[in-house]
Amino acid sequence: MNNDSLLERAKQLKLYGIVSHWNEVCDTTWIKELIYWEESMRMNRSLERRLKSSRIGQFKPLAQFDWDWPKKCDRQAVEELTQLNFIKESSNIILCGPNGAGKTMIAKNVAYLAAMRGFSVLFVSASQMLSELASLDNNQALRRRMKYYVQPTILVIDEIGYLSYDASRYADLLFDVISQRYHDKPTIVTTNKSFAEWNEIFPNASCIVSIIDRLVHHSEVISIEADSFRLKEATEQALQRKQNRVQRKKQTKTLNTGTESEKENIP
Repeated sequence: MNNDSLLERAKQLKLYGIVSHWNEVCDTTWIKELIYWEESMRMNRSLERRLKSSRIGQFKPLAQFDWDWPKKCDRQAVEELTQLNFIKESSNIILCGPNGAGKTMIAKNVAYLAAMRGFSVLFVSASQMLSELASLDNNQALRRRMKYYVQPTILVIDEIGYLSYDASRYADLLFDVISQRYHDKPTIVTTNKSFAEWNEIFPNASCIVSIIDRLVHHSEVISIEADSFRLKEATEQALQRKQNRVQRKKQTKTLNTGTESEKENIP
């Protein structure tokens, strides 16, 4: 690597002291390592900040997804999401399916990969976002918080449909978030309701058609049909615990039988 390239990297890092004395340090043995250390440290700290602010939380890696379990799931479409091409295309992603089908896990995996690639990400449940926005009566505070949800490159709105909202204000706020991100930034939505059922989520709202229209335009809808993974795992864990108890009981019985035999053999 030539000195001009190193100098440019030092400028990008804003190491102005080193840049001002470049002719004195450019031929030293340590300057290349110093710049590399500084770049690596800043990249790591930037990644830590992105992951922390993303609020993704814990999740199961997509590699552990049991593709044989769903009755219907387009594996190729899901795996293509991990390539993150939808970000450049500003295409929304709608993951639709029953509770426990893996929608949130898929969304979190995609969000995590995007954060690792340097994109800003925010993961939030629909109830948390809408309740928070609806609680703000001051217009300035509302605009400031609305910006918080509109600004990230990727916004993941989880669990639309798990709760219903009687007041039309909630639907209006969701419409505002979707509209302000429309065309420019992709939004990932998970929902357990078909679009035809969204009137049940916001029964008194008049903007449901507009919300769906903006979400679906330039989007990919991935439907998953499956029984609950959580119920499946809970059943398997209960069976394993039962087998462990039976095994321990057998071991205890064998141990006690051996002890009794030893006692009988004592003169």
